[in-house]
Amino acid sequence: MSIHDSRLIELPKIHDQRGNLTFIENSRHIPFDIKRVYYLYDVPGGAARAAHGHKALHQLMIAMSGSFDVTLDDGAEKKKYHLNRSYSGIYIPPMMWRDLDNFSSGAVCMVLASDYFDESDYYRNYDDFVKAVGVRAK
Repeated sequence: MSIHDSRLIELPKIHDQRGNLTFIENSRHIPFDIKRVYYLYDVPGGAARAAHGHKALHQLMIAMSGSFDVTLDDGAEKKKYHLNRSYSGIYIPPMMWRDLDNFSSGAVCMVLASDYFDESDYYRNYDDFVKAVGVRAK
């Protein structure tokens, strides 16, 4: 996978004077079926999260409230996204290192994942990740 396989996905947004509604359907709005949902919240100012990669997991990351930055790294290139809308998210394919930072006060990051938690799917060490993707770290 390369950094170019990641992308911002705009989700359906139904406008209504009583409030907006956004929905996500398996393999229709995102390129995978959802098996797990988790979210990060109460992240202290200045803290960073993630700093890992996945071997096979696909994810969609959405700022449900507030904002934060996502930096993706395929071992050769990096790309930073600023998420701040609950109707769009960043698609993160497998073999992509991710770092999250710059959380606003009250930010909530929701992640839709293609599989159940499996520790063996993680790269927790950047050098191991770079070795697995077969490129030299910059």
